[in-house]
Amino acid sequence: MQFIINWILRFGIIEFLSLLFVLINTFTLFLYVIDRRLTIKSNRRIGAGILLFFTLAFGGIGALFGLCLVKHRAKSRKFRLAAAIGIVVALIPVAHIAHAFTIGGTIRYVELAFRSENWPPQLDGYRIAFMTDMHIITDEDMRNLAEALNERNLDLLLLGGDFSMHNAHYQGTVREIAQIGATDGIFGVEGNHDDYRRLFTAKEQYGITPLDNSGIRIQDGFYLAGVHDLWRRRPDIEQAVAGAYADDFVLLLSHNPDVAMAQSTDEIDLILSGHTHGGQITFFGFPLYLIRGSITDYGIHFAYGFSYSADGVPVFTSSGIGVYYTVPRVFARPEVVIFTMYRE
Repeated sequence: MQFIINWILRFGIIEFLSLLFVLINTFTLFLYVIDRRLTIKSNRRIGAGILLFFTLAFGGIGALFGLCLVKHRAKSRKFRLAAAIGIVVALIPVAHIAHAFTIGGTIRYVELAFRSENWPPQLDGYRIAFMTDMHIITDEDMRNLAEALNERNLDLLLLGGDFSMHNAHYQGTVREIAQIGATDGIFGVEGNHDDYRRLFTAKEQYGITPLDNSGIRIQDGFYLAGVHDLWRRRPDIEQAVAGAYADDFVLLLSHNPDVAMAQSTDEIDLILSGHTHGGQITFFGFPLYLIRGSITDYGIHFAYGFSYSADGVPVFTSSGIGVYYTVPRVFARPEVVIFTMYRE
């Protein structure tokens, strides 16, 4: 079984599903043609149940060709209805495959306004870009992303972790990220796929500041903190925010959003996370994969966008910008999120 999974990953999941879809519809058409010939030559037939099964099981397009081209069972209301339903069913994988091959891999730039009564009023209009889960993004794509962000007047750039450590791919990614201009610098935490020692060394080499259960005052009234990855080490929110003043706006970076449910977030005003990839492969945007509980212990609570910690603190979970090896994104587009901050 593992051999089959590895083969599919190498071949490409979407490519495999596309091939499977074509084969099912071709086979369905073939069944209609054979059934037609059997009826003419020997008065025998393929069972109606078999034809209906393949018609409804994503073979609706093949069935439509069978009804129209060979004029077989075209007068049967039951088969016309089954073909209509089968086409609707078949359009579901077509839509998902088309999305994966087109805009599913195109990075979008999401602009959001965030308002808080704790945000220092002198920093109204402050712009914070957040990107996470870079994984195997190519150096060229990261370079293009950097050029796009350099046109957006950023004050701060935050990184949510998860680079590709394989063959030191992360070094090129970090190098390109370092070309992004942000007035107050670039800061980041580790993810569950990162060797934090190697990643932090590379970040420091290119002038990016790692947050290692630690924090830093960015501006008067604005404190930034970041914690270890929940799966790989021991995140400690209390330690990370220890240097913050009581009236500071505190922004916490945590690769895994589950930390927000496991530790006190009373001193935090906003948490930025990634890790879930928005479900990666979804059903028209609904993250079926997350229901399994293998990525997060909280189902779809941290699938994408704003949710809340156990203490009621806003948590924004980004879908990230990369893909995990060859697993495609389907209705879970990659993104960079840019927050413009305002006093409530």
